[in-house]
Amino acid sequence: MLVSEAPSAVRIDKWLWAARLAKTRAVAAEAVRGGRVHVNGRAAKPSKEVHVGDSLSVGVTSVRLEIVVRGLAERRGPASEAALLYEETSESRAARERAAEERRMAGPKPERGPRPTKRDRRRLEQTGKTRRRRG
Repeated sequence: MLVSEAPSAVRIDKWLWAARLAKTRAVAAEAVRGGRVHVNGRAAKPSKEVHVGDSLSVGVTSVRLEIVVRGLAERRGPASEAALLYEETSESRAARERAAEERRMAGPKPERGPRPTKRDRRRLEQTGKTRRRRG
């Protein structure tokens, strides 16, 4: 699959999947329906067609990406080809790197310890620290 063989317009959910910004097309469509994807500053529907040169704001991951469409593809190809379909803006790249640095500075997540044993659960229930499921 070459970028030059691409059509003139592609559905946004297909493009997000082909560009590997979403793991599945269903995830891409849900992100678009959920308002986490904007095309040229406007919220889009999954059937919205994107063209080369459109600017997208994608919040599929924990960080919002600001990208410009550089190529179109209807099929998902290798990651090396998917990287040619878009270009991330410098502001977006800086924000993503800043968020990664903040996560690194926060340190590792505190460990919760091993799962409680049956004995531990009984002690917790006696002290009223947990709710029993009824059902």
